[in-house]
Amino acid sequence: MFESLTERLSGTIEKLRGRARLTDENIREATREVRVALLEADVALPVVQALIERIKAKAVGQEVLKSLTPGQALVKVVRDELTAVMGAVNADLNLATQPPAVILMAGLQGAGKTTTVGKLAKHLIERRRKKVMVVSADVHRPAAIEQLKTLAGQVGCRFHESHAGEDPVAIVERAIDDARRSYVDVLIVDTAGRLAVDQAMMDEIARVHAAVKPVETLFVVDAMTGQDAAATAKAFAARLPLTGVVLTKTDGDARGGAALSVRYVTGAPIKFVGAGEKLDALEPFHPDRAAQRILGMGDVLSLVEDVQRKVDADKAAKLANKVLKGKRFDLNDMKEQMEQMLSMGGMASLLDKLPGVGKLPPNVREKANDREIKRTIAIIQSMTPRERRHPDLLNGSRKQRVARGSGTQPQDVNRVLKQYQQMEKMMSKLSQGGMKGLMRQMGAALKGGPGGMFPR
Repeated sequence: MFESLTERLSGTIEKLRGRARLTDENIREATREVRVALLEADVALPVVQALIERIKAKAVGQEVLKSLTPGQALVKVVRDELTAVMGAVNADLNLATQPPAVILMAGLQGAGKTTTVGKLAKHLIERRRKKVMVVSADVHRPAAIEQLKTLAGQVGCRFHESHAGEDPVAIVERAIDDARRSYVDVLIVDTAGRLAVDQAMMDEIARVHAAVKPVETLFVVDAMTGQDAAATAKAFAARLPLTGVVLTKTDGDARGGAALSVRYVTGAPIKFVGAGEKLDALEPFHPDRAAQRILGMGDVLSLVEDVQRKVDADKAAKLANKVLKGKRFDLNDMKEQMEQMLSMGGMASLLDKLPGVGKLPPNVREKANDREIKRTIAIIQSMTPRERRHPDLLNGSRKQRVARGSGTQPQDVNRVLKQYQQMEKMMSKLSQGGMKGLMRQMGAALKGGPGGMFPR
């Protein structure tokens, strides 16, 4: 998300940073560039107009023009206003009520509502230590009920049975009674959707809402629909007291227009974003961090949280001890590192959170994809355990066998071995205490230079 907006704004932001003095002409030019970038990102027009006016008001005020570094001050204004439009701070779920706390999920068919129920259940179980039950009130699609039942089994939460043709209100009232008897903390209700907003759907979900009085009413919307996401959210907000929004499929949306529009249009904060099909691909939305990423400043806090939550600490400690004791870094270790990277969302997600990556040449960024990582893992898996421990054994005939086993070419195997040699060299420097040499290697890697991560 935000890739195209970041790319468009990065040039403007860099020019502003270097200005020792800002004039009305500078500010007009900058806000014009910001306006075009926002419109190209499919941000709703009212949002663009409001945002530009707020930036102008701050830019011509005392805090920018009289600043010692006015260019940087204006960048801060843009960042602060982007943050304000998206909601200022992360809005957490409000579960402070007599159990079970009921969460009602609303949205159109195809937005990823049922999958999001599963993801949210997993999030509450693993991060909030809650006992969760889910129920489907989508009586029009039996497949949706079966899908939710499968997801409940995968994430380890309770599932309350429902059947096509039943009254949705009766289903949810029965589920609440079941949740109370089972001492469940949170009940998540999946509701019916349609391909477009219609009166029958709105009447049904309003009836369910009135009957269960949920503590949270979350609107699930596909980020890839851009301005349509804002329009749909507005329609739902007119009938339901929305407490939050979940943006789905953000990994397929390079523009980010929905994220900048939905909060402003509905008044409801974006609470979560879904980025991927995996059940752990649901993250709390932090407007301040999103604004920093839009301006190419990275998101180191989210990166640190990802590492703390997703990296296997035991494996990391084991590798660190191995390297520090001078033992050889082998292909098994390399495979483990790549699997850890994939568990954190892959190379693109990792780079997206690092400051300054937007300045890398496009051809370098394009090579930072998970396809190459997965191919490398497949090549290593096609080797014997002995070959992984002792890569020097891989002669020509062995390389051909590994290539056939992984569906690749011998030159691909050579590329992996070259990459391994570079990593092994870096680990060797670390074991010898050569931190300066290691940092030089990492710098070359990020730039795509000799020994870089992204070969030219």
